[in-house]
Amino acid sequence: MRERIENVFAERFGQPPAVMTRAPGRLEILGNHTDYNEGTVLSVAVDRAMHVAAGLAPGRLCTLIDIGTGCERTFDINDLEHPEKGDWTNYIKGLIVEMRQRGITVPAFRAILLGTVPIAAGMSSSAALEMAMTLALSRLAGVELPWLEAARIGQACENNYVGAQTGLLDQFSSLKGKAGCLVYSDFRSLQVENVPIPAGTAFVVVNSMVKHNLTNEYNERRQACEEAVRVLQRVYPGVKALRDVSPAQLAAAKKELKPVVYRRASHVVGEISRVAQGIESLASGDIVQFGQLMFASHDSSREIFANSSRELDMLVEIARELPAAYGARLSGGGFGGITVHLVQAEQATAYAEEVADRYRSQSGQTAETMICTAADGAGLL
Repeated sequence: MRERIENVFAERFGQPPAVMTRAPGRLEILGNHTDYNEGTVLSVAVDRAMHVAAGLAPGRLCTLIDIGTGCERTFDINDLEHPEKGDWTNYIKGLIVEMRQRGITVPAFRAILLGTVPIAAGMSSSAALEMAMTLALSRLAGVELPWLEAARIGQACENNYVGAQTGLLDQFSSLKGKAGCLVYSDFRSLQVENVPIPAGTAFVVVNSMVKHNLTNEYNERRQACEEAVRVLQRVYPGVKALRDVSPAQLAAAKKELKPVVYRRASHVVGEISRVAQGIESLASGDIVQFGQLMFASHDSSREIFANSSRELDMLVEIARELPAAYGARLSGGGFGGITVHLVQAEQATAYAEEVADRYRSQSGQTAETMICTAADGAGLL
């Protein structure tokens, strides 16, 4: 990848790039929609990434060329006031706006992009793009950002410019991944730890091929969680976020909440509990129990949070029928995209083929499968 983007940049612009970066996508393993509730998540940075080669440009025009898709865009670096609805360059323009608000002057630039993270599938292709570009643009601006500030710039870009009220999970995972490890993130303390992945296991990703645009659905879920906190604060004055509510406390306050708000909150509170149980399972080497927590997480998404889909449910049910699978669940915002399957490593290839065959037979659709390994976080190439 490095050589390819370097060569294309030189061929197109007549000089070598000033900086080259890489940022991985991620899989959410446990902890669905918990990050913006000050909760905890287990995720993994994967060996699918966005690669960027960038350099300074004369004048005010910026040029972006995605050689994977063939898309080419230009824009005036001083004309960023209004996002263009549905345009992927909003993720880059928003970064520039947020960096300027922090006193960082981003110069006009040219960039070659090449990504291997599936788009709109739940593997955080947007965060991979944001973090690879944040690293590149900060270098062009002569600034070395602390990792947490880079993550916050990415989140602010999505919140304020793109219009998706996301948390910090995707950026944390992309920046703080480590080969052979999961990423444990605490979104209250903003502390991150790497947790070794049990030997003899692998992650099989199955793309349902149902695309999702989660902005509206995501925002509705977040608003429901915020409403739950406002109501629960009247019952439990010490509550600052759903992180502070136990399953028993939530159940005791059920009558105070609208039914849909109660269901949304129940999912998040349950997920935070499952992350804690998952850490204990990994520490004791109980991969079977960890897999059962993944199945339970998906059940909650399907039945309570309503962010699954018919196709995702079908893929998880197929996993329950196959002995090589320890667990499976949707990964990411939901509403389509991918499922992640924790399986016996030696059977991963055969497992992926079997799941794809059964899914085709049951749905009439052809799923994409990939075997993912844990990768290091974002950095320079």
